[in-house]
Amino acid sequence: MAGARVSEEMREDGHFPFGVRRLSLLIALIVFLADQATKCIMLYSVNLEQVGAVPVLPFLDFVLVWNRGISYGLLQQHEEIGRYGLILFSAIAIIGFLIWLRRVRRALPALAIGLIVGGALGNAIDRLAYGAVVDFILLHWGDWRWYVFNIADAAIVAAVALLLADSWLGNPDRSPSHPPQEKLP
Repeated sequence: MAGARVSEEMREDGHFPFGVRRLSLLIALIVFLADQATKCIMLYSVNLEQVGAVPVLPFLDFVLVWNRGISYGLLQQHEEIGRYGLILFSAIAIIGFLIWLRRVRRALPALAIGLIVGGALGNAIDRLAYGAVVDFILLHWGDWRWYVFNIADAAIVAAVALLLADSWLGNPDRSPSHPPQEKLP
C-alpha cells in the first residue's frame, strides 16, 4: 500500500514535495538526536573531560574540544555577545533553510536541508547549554591530524556535498541544453 500512497502524492511533474519535506524534517530530527546523544555519552559516560584522549581505531580517537567558533574553529568567540551572536546566526540560518525546504521539489536538496537543520540545531543547543560546541571525533593517520568535529559537523559537510552533487547533476528543467519552456495562454 505504500506505493499507492506515494503515487497519490506525486504531482504531474513527478515530484513528491510533501513527502520529501516530511522526510527532510525526520532526517533533521535524527541528526539532532544522534548528535546530542553522542555528545552526552562523551561528556557524561566516557567522561572525556577527565580521561583525555580515548583511542578507538588506529585512525580514530575521541578527544574533547570546546569549540567557541564555527567550522574548523574559525571566528572563536570568548565573550558572551559573540556566543549569542553565533546562536542568533544559527537560528536565522535554520529559519532560512526551513523556508527553502518549503520550496524544494527534489529529494537531494531536501535531504541536504534536513542534514543542515539537524546539525545547526545540535550545535546551537551546545552553545546555549555549554557556551561552546562539543567536538570529540579526531581522525588521524600517522602525524597527520584532521580537525576535531562532531556528528552535527559531519551532517553539515555531507549536506554541502549533496548540494554540490545536486548542482552538478543539474535540474533538467533548468539545464542550458533544455531552456525553460514558455507556457502559451
